Amino acid sequence: MKDKKRREWDSSRVRALRDHMGLTQQEMADQLGTRQQTISEWETGMYQPRGASSKLLTMVAERAGFEYEANAPETGLRK
Repeated sequence: MKDKKRREWDSSRVRALRDHMGLTQQEMADQLGTRQQTISEWETGMYQPRGASSKLLTMVAERAGFEYEANAPETGLRK
């Protein structure tokens, strides 16, 4: 089996990425092609990004220079 690091997008990571990019929820939603409510639901933990949304967040994070560890505790997310 492949030892592939999977990046989990929990509420704190979504928020940390948005903060890193200096965007409002609406601005991030516009850039991702989703609704502001979706960003809010991810950040409150109501839902987690999955599938294409998760992959898109990973690509955006890499392009933005947002560094984080896969499965890192929430305390390790600060800039």
